[in-house]
Order: sequence, then structure tokens, then C-alpha cells
Amino acid sequence: MNQISCPAILVSAPASGQGKTLSTAALARAWKNRGLNVHAFKCGPDFLDPMVLETATGQPVYNLDLGMCGEQDGLVRLYQAAQTADVIIVEGVMGLYDGTPSSADIAMRYSLPVMLTIDASGMAQTFGALASGLLGYQPALIPAGVLANKVGSTGHADMLKDSLPVHLSWLGALPQDEAYALPERHLGLFRAQEITDLDARIEAAATALADSSALPLPPKVTFTALNMATSPMPSKLLAGKTIAIARDAAFCFIYPANIDCLQEMGATVKFFSPLHDKTLPEADAYWLPGGYPELHLKEISENAGMRDALLAAFNADKPILAECGGMMALSESINGEPVYGLLAGKSHIEQRLQGLGTQHTELLEDIGNIGAHTFHYGKFDTPLLPKCQANSRYGVGENIYQQGSITATFLHFYFSSNPTLAARLFSYAKP
Repeated sequence: MNQISCPAILVSAPASGQGKTLSTAALARAWKNRGLNVHAFKCGPDFLDPMVLETATGQPVYNLDLGMCGEQDGLVRLYQAAQTADVIIVEGVMGLYDGTPSSADIAMRYSLPVMLTIDASGMAQTFGALASGLLGYQPALIPAGVLANKVGSTGHADMLKDSLPVHLSWLGALPQDEAYALPERHLGLFRAQEITDLDARIEAAATALADSSALPLPPKVTFTALNMATSPMPSKLLAGKTIAIARDAAFCFIYPANIDCLQEMGATVKFFSPLHDKTLPEADAYWLPGGYPELHLKEISENAGMRDALLAAFNADKPILAECGGMMALSESINGEPVYGLLAGKSHIEQRLQGLGTQHTELLEDIGNIGAHTFHYGKFDTPLLPKCQANSRYGVGENIYQQGSITATFLHFYFSSNPTLAARLFSYAKP
């Protein structure tokens, strides 16, 4: 058994929309500006918030999720981060107690002190009561303090600070200022690369936060990893294989842990842009992750070179994994506009959410479940029969389709939850 200690904190809130991502990014950047090595994590299977936190810290941001990733995966990643970090900061998901498992569950499992971010606009002394109630609701939580967001003035901040009970620390305030706002669309925040002044926004928020508080480091947390967990290297199941991954504005939902897992299994990883490249890199398998193909239909439909290259790879029986937006892009059309046309069926973006939550699927009977997540407004109408279906806590989950060498689904797989099965996703034996 190995142990290491490092200051660490989990940032949560009473609900979504309180400013967790901005607060986490500002606090991380403020600590980074003091010369500290800051490692950030994100609770849950989110892709977009980690992009903002990566901008704030300059380092890859990994996910902590007891359902999709597994408890042991979190133990390993926190332990590894603590080897080099001066401080670890974890952004929660939704409200503190929302979801199963919740941010509170993650905080308690890994003994992470909890800081609350509260939207204080239109609020005075109730601020202290709300913070006290949330952090005292579960006695096993370790309170780290409270940060006020959208504060109207210095006087307002003083009023909020004075409302806190003596056992809760004041960790600063962010003024109400549109200069800090992070734009959103139907799947959450805009991609970090789309917010052209994101770094300036984070820097301004960090400066404002540092002006309101000394921003002390959180308490140290001891992270423990069993001997078996500190060397999580899967077998070299992909040794000698090259996997080419689509990565651009339309295909961007990629867990950093998935890239690590492929490389740890021996794969060489290459990247390409279906929007801008006319050819595919030479590879043994291809992966089209999710993203926003519906926002780039003109570029997709006009890139005949990429369409022909994908068709050639398919005709050559090269394994192709298509997740969510990747699956929609391989279908015949999205919202009536032609796309790559490799998969039988048509895709649409609906007004209402079509799928949400953690799911697990076997895919193959002999090697267990793989964790995955789904969150989409897309719909795929197809004559294809599912190869299998995932399971969720609510019953039957998403379909997984197989058409020739293509494996397609609305699911986003988390490879490290079952590396052996993940390796199989990039192999295909023609019947």
C-alpha cells in the first residue's frame, strides 16, 4: 500500500448554473499564478468543463466518476496526480447532493474537503444559512469554505462573509460581471477553443478572486493506492497497431484517459480532422468520437475527399468506432443534409433530450462490462438491428450497432473501465 499527501478541494454548489466552472477555473488560475502546480479533475462524464479547466491550469483534466470510471480508477488518478501537484482541485457536477453517485459521494469516498460556490445575486444573510445547511446535511463531509459568485459590491461581499458561521471559511468573491461569463449551447458550455478570449476571462476572474481573499491552500488529503492499482497498465493488446482519431471542432468529445489507455496498450495514436483533411492517415483502425457535426454540415457534405477516404477504409474492413456525433456523421444525413453515408439510417437533432446517464454494456459475453455515458439530443432512425443494448439503472439503455467493420452507438465509452473490451472495439474479423 502506497500513500501520498497533497492539498485538495472539491468545488460544488447548491445547483447547476451557480458558476462552478468559472469559480474552479479562477481559483485554479489564481493558485497557478502563485507558481503552484495545479492539477484539476471534473466529477462526472463531462467533456466541456474539463476543456475550460485545462485552459486554466495548462494540464490535461481527468474525470472522476464512481459509476462510469469506477472507484479504483479515481484512486489511481488522484494518487498519480498527487505525485507532482502542489494542489488538486476537483469541479463537482450539478448540485452537491444531486445524482447517484453525487459530488458529495465522491468527496466522501476520496476524503476531499468541499468548497461551495453560491450565486449570491439577490441574496444577503440567507447565504450563510444556505452554506451551513448544505455542508452540514451530511456529517461525513469535510467543509473547506464558501465562495460567493455574482457579488454586487464590496459591501455586499462583506455582508455575505459576515453571514457565515464561524466554522465556515470565506474563500472570496467574484463580482457580477459579464466579462467572466462562459457562453453555453444545448450540450453545455461552448468548447474552450470557441471562446477566443477564454484565457483573458479566466485571468480576470482569478485576479478579482485573489483581490477578495488570501486564497489559502486547502487541507492536505492522504491518497492511498493499493500496489495492484499503482501499476494499472493493461496488457499490450494493441501493440504494433496504429489508431487514428478524429479531432476538430466537430469531433471533440475525447476523454484524455482514453488516449492514455490506448497508448498503455501499445497503440500508436494519430489525429486527423474530418472537416479539413482530404485523406485519412494510414492506420489499423479509426475512431470518430462525439462532438457537434450538426454545426458543421456544410464542411462535412462538401469534403468529398474525406467521405471517399472513410468509405475506402470501410471497404477495406478497417475497424471504425463511431460514438454519438461520430455515428450521426457516418449516417446518410443529419437534419436532412447529406453526410458520410456509410451507415444505413438518418439522423436528426431533436428539441428535447434523447438520452442521458451512465450505462454499461457487455458487447462480448466473455470479458465483462465497459462503462459509458450518454448525453444527446440526436436521434438515429435506422433499419439496422442492434448488435446489443446497454443497461442503465432505469432499464434498457442505448443500442450498439454493427455494420461491417463499423461499431456505432450514442454511447461514449470509458476505455479504462475495461481495457480488454476497449481493445476489441478496434479489431474486426470479417464473417
